[in-house]
Amino acid sequence: MTAPTTLGARPRHLLDFADWTPERLTALLDNADTMNQVLDRPVRKVPALQGLTVCTAFFENSTRTRVSFELAARRMSADVVSFAAGASSLSKGESLRDTVEVLTAYKVDAYVVRHPASGAAHLVARYSGKPVINAGDGRRAHPTQALLDAYTIRQEFGSLEGLTVAIIGDIRHSRVARSNAELLPKLGARVRLCGPATLLPADLAALPGVTLTTDPREAVRGAHAVMALRLQQERMAGGYLASLQEYADHYQVSGALLREAEAGAIVLHPGPMNRDLELSSDVADGEQSRILRQVENGQAVRMSVLYHLLVGRE
Repeated sequence: MTAPTTLGARPRHLLDFADWTPERLTALLDNADTMNQVLDRPVRKVPALQGLTVCTAFFENSTRTRVSFELAARRMSADVVSFAAGASSLSKGESLRDTVEVLTAYKVDAYVVRHPASGAAHLVARYSGKPVINAGDGRRAHPTQALLDAYTIRQEFGSLEGLTVAIIGDIRHSRVARSNAELLPKLGARVRLCGPATLLPADLAALPGVTLTTDPREAVRGAHAVMALRLQQERMAGGYLASLQEYADHYQVSGALLREAEAGAIVLHPGPMNRDLELSSDVADGEQSRILRQVENGQAVRMSVLYHLLVGRE
């Protein structure tokens, strides 16, 4: 007789964390440990996705996310189709729906989608009928970045249960902040979101396990992990900040601010990073920084996500 599972129904997509139970999220992170073991081998490749085709459809510029997804798929022997919007029929007026239906006709098995419009990944899921991983849609979500952030914290402390994570910066425009605010409490952590009032959307206070503050010292006090966010000036029409210098004076994650955190606290940044604006260089390069480890963990976590959605064995 098969033992009952507590993981809940397997989600078909990773668009956000609405359909993901804490148990299934934990299983995904556990599997990332196995993927890291694969990456430590002399031959960093397994045949798990052999015969499958993954399409990376990026409508925004990306380095870390795109490269790590393409490497993750190839490490598991998948074929990868890299779709560039500027060189496609979209530039001739073709709709996103028609483009997706054409790619699906070519027997694409899964999509990794980044798009400037919130909800674009949901649209691809609707019209492709294939598993879709949201690699960032507008301000809404970036679930695999949140997963690798959670995985990096878990590597350090063994579990997220009972931890406090402070996220400081441009919360308003950050899909990373929103995804972390959805994910981390599901894994037992408390989240403090901090930034200037103009960059701190009040609706996020309704999320369970999440508090908002405009005081960075209050946000960091007793925190086990402190994440700085990039100021997304390309998404700001103006009026959000008096000046960049004033922002740095009040909200930069510096050595002095970090002393308010728990002893042994770690520092994170999803990148790209504006040095000495949101994060001082001495902290970014210091012994508490786990920023490069976040980058390293991107492959293993994204391998685990692809495996979970396309292979499906626990």
